Amino acid sequence: MRIRTGPTRKQRHKKVLKLTKGFRMTKGRLYKVSKEASLHAGQYAFAGRKNRKRDIRQLWIKRINAALKNYEISYSSFIDRLKKNKIEIDRKILADLIITDPQAFEAIIKQISKKE
Repeated sequence: MRIRTGPTRKQRHKKVLKLTKGFRMTKGRLYKVSKEASLHAGQYAFAGRKNRKRDIRQLWIKRINAALKNYEISYSSFIDRLKKNKIEIDRKILADLIITDPQAFEAIIKQISKKE
């Protein structure tokens, strides 16, 4: 006795079409096109998760650099001085300090400036 694929195929198609609901044109309606669109969407999502980390780090660096303009220190020399003075604060914390606690950030700048 052979097994019929009707119900299984229907479930598989419904699953893919549910994933692509809201996509433009036939990408959300036709199974073949929808399956392809779903695969591409997965690839873009994977790459996007990696790019998000890169973008956020760039944002931290931009914030730090903008804050350092007031103190006439370049970003690269600031990071170099932090490392030489063995101050281990990462860019995420520095960027957060600039927004939430500017006095603490200024204290860090004074700390690295007085040792030179």
